[in-house]
Amino acid sequence: MRILWRIIAGFFKWTWRLLNFVREFILNLFLILIILLGVGIYFAVQSKPVETPAKGALLVDLSGSVVDKPAVNNKVRQWGRELLGSSSHRLQENSLFDLVDTLRAAKDDKNITGLVLSLNDFTGTDQASLQYIGKALREFRDAGKPIYAIGDSFNQPQYYLASYANKIYLSPQGSVDLHGFATNTLYYKSLLDKLKVTTNIFRVGTYKSAVEPMIRDDMSPAARDADSRWVGALWNNYLNTVSANRQLTPEQLFPGAAGMLAGLQQAGGDTAQYALKNKLVDVLASRVAADDEMVKVFGWDKQKKDFNSISIGDYTPKPKPDNNDAQIAVIFANGAIVDGEGQPGDVGGDTAADQIRDARLDPKVKAIVLRVNSPGGSVSASEVIRAELAATKAAGKPIVVSMGGMAASGGYWISTPANYIIASPSTLTGSIGIFGVINTYQDTLGQFGVHTDGVATSPLADIAVTKALPTEFSQMMQMNIENGYRTFLGLVATSRNKTPEQIDQIAQGHVWIGSDAKNNGLVDQLGDFDDAVKKAAELAKLPKWQLNWFVDQPSLTDMLFSQMNASVHAMLPAVAQAYLPAPVADVASKLRSQADLFNNLNDPQNRYAICLTCGEVK
Repeated sequence: MRILWRIIAGFFKWTWRLLNFVREFILNLFLILIILLGVGIYFAVQSKPVETPAKGALLVDLSGSVVDKPAVNNKVRQWGRELLGSSSHRLQENSLFDLVDTLRAAKDDKNITGLVLSLNDFTGTDQASLQYIGKALREFRDAGKPIYAIGDSFNQPQYYLASYANKIYLSPQGSVDLHGFATNTLYYKSLLDKLKVTTNIFRVGTYKSAVEPMIRDDMSPAARDADSRWVGALWNNYLNTVSANRQLTPEQLFPGAAGMLAGLQQAGGDTAQYALKNKLVDVLASRVAADDEMVKVFGWDKQKKDFNSISIGDYTPKPKPDNNDAQIAVIFANGAIVDGEGQPGDVGGDTAADQIRDARLDPKVKAIVLRVNSPGGSVSASEVIRAELAATKAAGKPIVVSMGGMAASGGYWISTPANYIIASPSTLTGSIGIFGVINTYQDTLGQFGVHTDGVATSPLADIAVTKALPTEFSQMMQMNIENGYRTFLGLVATSRNKTPEQIDQIAQGHVWIGSDAKNNGLVDQLGDFDDAVKKAAELAKLPKWQLNWFVDQPSLTDMLFSQMNASVHAMLPAVAQAYLPAPVADVASKLRSQADLFNNLNDPQNRYAICLTCGEVK
């Protein structure tokens, strides 16, 4: 019997060793492949030749979204898709400022005779960014070069950009999906109650609705009233811009749900005919027919077997010469504000402060433009950034804040040291308020028969997620939150030359759209990034300048892991979500995004200044 067990044990032993060998062999091959891929990508980035376009169109075939600061190197992700064969066009991030610079370079390029917008894979961006891109498109068109938009269908952000075209082509089976804006937040108080999770909330501000998902199952009347105001203002800005581009009235562009229903009934339910009849588009044409029209305009490229064009991803403007002029530093605060080093998509308090300090100590840098596109986050991290900006201002270097789509809560906190604040009319800002959240699980564990007990030298030492919070700690926490709110009011009051009482009347967590923020004195001017750069030059008294973009260049290791991450994101979500009904996948995505946000927030005192609804407009 012992011999039999030895034989059986030996068999499994050698089988296990063989499996380990195969596993390690495959992993080593995969590692070598990744290293070779990374080295190839690295050298391709370093030695990418400048494209010299032939005469023809600039094909703006945007894929994915447009952001102020892409989380990963865009070229790396593009080459990874090509090499690995993964399809992740809609996950791609494009730099807003690279896009605008490219459009402006093409405007002055004699080889670029027009522009074609191909936006089927463009997923969108915030409205402030759309306005800035639209400004560049308008400049291109005003230079006498035509713009054509071609689409199978147009969603709202796609149509916003398409409205700048001289002529819009729509597929005969397509549509222009105008429906308005809405916010949708998941509320899960009942879920927490069923799980017997105790949510301890500490907050200041009537309109500070960031904690409502944990304490309510629906939106409070105060939050509903406040959000309705700024969502409606955003929609009016959209309608006014697009209708002006199409030479229509806002009512003609969007006659409301009842008006659209009546129009569709007259068109027999044909959405493309409805769009044509109501002058939303100019021509109904298939892809083939639209391409034939572009051939007539731009000529035929025998090699590509298409109309003469160059993709915006391949078009490389001539680099601007380094003329040793004084510099204006451009520093990004893009994403939620967290303590410590920043991760892609976040604003690390230490990372941002280090960049600001470098700019302060660099004699070539004469001014700073802080580009804020953030819903806020950690109070502690926000203060680290604010203090460094204050030191820079005290050193005599002017600071101009350029607000993007969001500069709310902590995003406004870090803006307070600025000499001048410029916001887009569609910027979401304000949300001046603070909250704290601590979940405890004593009842959750109790229902499974798990309890906790012990001794402590004081109630303040006896704090654990497995116990109810001591009364003394809760009182101290609320006092700390209220003190933080008073600090916030004081910073804003000093910055805006008002009293804390005056700021309190427009604070309380209230979100304001840029135009309302200007009327309330929270910003100095309505404008865009260009206006912020001009103002910085004016304050620093610079007749000539060049921009110094404080953007980290990816190392070989960063590029390697970025590509691996991009490939995983490209392949896994589609596979996983393919087995889920669309509503379930949507809910899962929302839960994951909210969970990721709270997991990344790491304020040591659990104090947060953040607007959760500001990024949820769709």
